[in-house]
Parts: sequence; structure tokens; C-alpha cells
Amino acid sequence: MVKAAVSRAGGGSPPASFRSVRPGWLIGFALGGFFDGILLHQILQWHHLLSLVDGVSDQVLFDGLFHALMYIVAGAGLVGLVRSRTALSQPGSGRRLLAAALVGAGLWHVLDGVLSHWLLGIHRIKLDSTNPLFWDVAWFVVFGVASILLGVGLDRTRRGRVPGRNIALGLGVAALIGGGWAARPPANADTAIVFFAPGTSQSEAVNAIVASHGRLLWQSAGVWAVRWNGRPKSALLYRNNALFVSSSLGGAGCFAWSK
Repeated sequence: MVKAAVSRAGGGSPPASFRSVRPGWLIGFALGGFFDGILLHQILQWHHLLSLVDGVSDQVLFDGLFHALMYIVAGAGLVGLVRSRTALSQPGSGRRLLAAALVGAGLWHVLDGVLSHWLLGIHRIKLDSTNPLFWDVAWFVVFGVASILLGVGLDRTRRGRVPGRNIALGLGVAALIGGGWAARPPANADTAIVFFAPGTSQSEAVNAIVASHGRLLWQSAGVWAVRWNGRPKSALLYRNNALFVSSSLGGAGCFAWSK
């Protein structure tokens, strides 16, 4: 009897499971963050993550950490898609996965608006506007509330026959493109992330940075951020125990976006 009911509702297969669409929320959330960071932090430069926080002299650090967090969320979503590949063949999985991604993207903008703009006050959408509340509310409604409502509506409809695996592939590609763009360095980047070989002491690392004519921005858990007056002089660092020096995709190039 149960099998018959399932057959009538889903063409012989069980409906899309919670597990199959859960990664969509994570990837949608990360895409919302990438969209925010790429458009507002990098391209338009309307604000940085902590623009309104007194005492923060190096906004580039926290913009970079923000993007790093989005990489982690997107990575968790991609792993979830791989683990759910069998469930994504079920009826309705493509529609529900896309709906979950829309809800996730909307949740990012709602969370950012409520926490960052209004409760914590660490930044506003358009800092130089004579009416910043207008931009905050417009962004909140258009990219937050509207995206959530669209996702909920899509989830409830019975239309949409695109296979779940096709939607998963599209979301995966979007996450990779967004993450790649977020990591692009600006033209004439003068900042790089450096990893030294295990066993390199702090004094040795500092001496290597000085020898490359660089200036230390910050250091944490073996990750060093360095700035030069000109282009990064990677070769000098590699000669002094550096394993990895980059201001592009692999090396968190988002740290280099700041004026």
C-alpha cells in the first residue's frame, strides 16, 4: 500500500529527501556571500566588512577572512552534493535543490542585513549615500526576502523536471566560479599570502620577509600576509624557506583587494 502511494506521487520513486537538498542551502548561502563580497567589496568598493568599526586599520584582513569563511561553507555544500548524488536522481530533486539554493542565498542577505547593518552596525550597503537606510532595505528586500520567497514558492510547486544532478552540476560550477572570482587579485597587486616550511622559526620568517623588501601585515597560525612597494618578490621568499607565495586564486587573493 505504501509503495503504491509512493508510485502514484513520484512515478515509482520516493520524493527528494531532505539530505539531497540540504547542500543547496549551503551553496546558496556561500553564493550570496560571494556575490556580496565580489560586487560590494571588490568591484564597487561601497564598503568593507568592518568599515564602521573603530580601530580597524587593515580592512583587507577581515575581507579576506570573510571570503575564507565562504570557501568553507561552499566546500561543505560541494561535499554534500557528492554524497547525495544517488538521492539527486529522485523525482523533484532538481527543483527542490534549486529552491534550497535560492533560500540559502536569501538567508545570507537577511542575516547580513539584520546583524551587520542594524544590530552590530559594522557596515552599511552604501556608506557614502545620503540615505544609507534606503540601500540597506532595498538590498534586504530584493536579494534577501524576495530570494527566500522565490525559493519557498519553487519548493512547493510540482513543476520542474530538470534532473537533480544537472542542477547540482550547475550549482557546483557557480560556486567554483564565484570562489575563483573572489580570489582574484586586483591589477598590480602588492599583497601576498605566504606559507613557510614546517620548522621555520618566527625570526627566520620575518628575516625572509625583510630580505624580500616586504612589510609584514599580520601573521596567524603559520599564515603570513606581506605587502611590498611594488609587485610581490616571490623568488626571494622561495629562496628563504617559503613553500607557497601567492596573491591569486590559490593564495586567497581576496586579501589583496583594498585601497
